[in-house]
Amino acid sequence: MRTVSGKIGKIHENLVLTILLLLSILISSSITSWAQNNEKKYVSLSGIWKFSIGDNKKWSQPGFNDNDWEEIYAPSPWEDQGFNGYDGYAWYRKHFYCPPSLKDKMLYLHLGYIDDVDEVFINGKLVGSSGRFPPMFQTAYNASRRYPLPLSLLNVNGDNLITIRVYDSQFSGGIVSGDLGIFALDFPIQPDIALEGLWKFHLADDLQWKEKNFNDKDWNEILVPSNWESQGYPDYDGYAWYRKKFTLPDYLKTKTLVLLMGKIDDKDEVYFNGKLIGSTGNVNDTRTNDWDWQRFRGYYIPPEILQKENTIAVRVYDGYINGGIYEGPIGIMTHEKYNEYWKVRKQRAQKHQKNFWELIFGG
Repeated sequence: MRTVSGKIGKIHENLVLTILLLLSILISSSITSWAQNNEKKYVSLSGIWKFSIGDNKKWSQPGFNDNDWEEIYAPSPWEDQGFNGYDGYAWYRKHFYCPPSLKDKMLYLHLGYIDDVDEVFINGKLVGSSGRFPPMFQTAYNASRRYPLPLSLLNVNGDNLITIRVYDSQFSGGIVSGDLGIFALDFPIQPDIALEGLWKFHLADDLQWKEKNFNDKDWNEILVPSNWESQGYPDYDGYAWYRKKFTLPDYLKTKTLVLLMGKIDDKDEVYFNGKLIGSTGNVNDTRTNDWDWQRFRGYYIPPEILQKENTIAVRVYDGYINGGIYEGPIGIMTHEKYNEYWKVRKQRAQKHQKNFWELIFGG
């Protein structure tokens, strides 16, 4: 009887742990969903776009003359608009006005679902991509496109251009569905230095890659924040490194600073000018911890290692499913602003978790 009782107890314990794990995932997912649902759309991008089949990198540039291009509605498959049966490359172009109300906001570009692969440019600058173009084709038809949009790339209170390079392998192609536009998260505190956007990226692991002057010119670029699976590295579990260089403005030289690295799946070590400034989880232990990927990263930067030109290197280990720096904000802010940021973030998270539990159990 003791053996049977012990087995029942073990089953009960495992069931409780499984339920708690599922609830934690639901809570984390619901908080992310809440954040996205509380984004306000400031610029709509649904409607008529300029469109051409074919492929030419010059088509991303603002100076290109697209007067003789076709017009097409987005979101809607191009097969439904006169390009039935077409598989291959095509480009979209659209001008839009950026209102002054976007100034000092945390912006995201929503482009719904694109079949199969895309690169997105704002005023000629690459801001995001999903999937992988031929010859190493990898579809991302089922990935919702939500790209961080640096305000520095926009002409505030002026004309702007968005261009999208698309490759479709079969069936429906193009910007097929979604609520297209520029959104801003209703969150009052922004980093002093925004670091979201393109970072250098390399799979595998080598501690030499932490050094400030390591030559990473041959590395690929990847969008941060966004998991690496949606950017051409499907099903990859293991080690990878990110690197980013930035210039420290004079007004921050005498300030105590904190590096915001958002959320990373699963574990990380963060180096600043070659010096380790923080970690979450044990990167050298490849056993999976179910909580590390949900923890927010904010790392103090020792003043003595700050320079005019700086390099951030992030070592990441992912055990399964999605991997990489997947959620922001990513940037640098003063310690005073960080304390206020965390206070507001904690209050909002607690309020949302309370509402979530009330939804499940009543209250």
